[in-house]
Amino acid sequence: MSATALTLILVAALAHATWNLFTKQASAAGASSFVWLMSLAATALYTPVVAVSLLVSPPRLTPLGWVFMIGTGLLQAGYFLFLQAGYRLGDLSLVYPVGRGSGALLAALAGITLLGERPGPAGIAGMVLVVLGVLVLGAPGRSGDSTPAPGASPSPAPRASRAIIFALVTGTFIASYTLWDKYAVSTLRVPPLLQGYASLPVMALVLAPAALRQRDRTMRVLDRYRRQVAGAALLSPLAYILVLIAMSFTAVSAVAPAREVSVLAGVVLGRRLLGEGSLARRLTAAAAIAAGIICIAAG
Repeated sequence: MSATALTLILVAALAHATWNLFTKQASAAGASSFVWLMSLAATALYTPVVAVSLLVSPPRLTPLGWVFMIGTGLLQAGYFLFLQAGYRLGDLSLVYPVGRGSGALLAALAGITLLGERPGPAGIAGMVLVVLGVLVLGAPGRSGDSTPAPGASPSPAPRASRAIIFALVTGTFIASYTLWDKYAVSTLRVPPLLQGYASLPVMALVLAPAALRQRDRTMRVLDRYRRQVAGAALLSPLAYILVLIAMSFTAVSAVAPAREVSVLAGVVLGRRLLGEGSLARRLTAAAAIAAGIICIAAG
């Protein structure tokens, strides 16, 4: 992996963890309303950027390219809704690593088996370390392993188990849209900025009926979580556009696990700002992730 790709992925990882914090903070307010407001705001925010890009370098889109731009919006709508459902039941530092880790594992394996990608021994070792690290981060802690920070209340076991199920479904959507978009930007030559942007108006259209039908709840979300909506609208597309740029010239089997360094930031944010526990176990897993990132960059 080149230094440019690694830099793009690390910046994207920090942005990704931050908007997930915003999403977790608003998770109890209503998934469809929050995701609709976020996608609507992001569409408005990024339209001028995309318009300038299209004027400077008009793309040559095929009909299949349009299908892939619409399809990514449908996949990401499912991703956001299941992610919100998981956050409503479980910790940021539980749901986030399980979702990202399972998504990275599925995407990397599919990149190898379906797309014919062949990472070297160091790259394979790095993928194993990263995936193991994020899965250990998300695994339920042993008794005594998950002492919460002062003032925090641990999630009941049944709720945590349900949260993990939602996180695993979220991971399936992550792997699906990662491979879908990889094909769009590398084979169909859809510009990464356009492919990353396309999901936003599609999500806004798909979720509009539900959000408008529950108008009172949508207005409450807007009133109480205006900052979280704005932050997610800015950082969520930015994080993914940076990843798509990296995937346009880097193997998905390297990009997908490497971007999971975002779980490091997610664990820190969960501990520092939300009072979540299991710090010792999660820091140990974080060391494995850091070693994996070095291996992936070298391989």
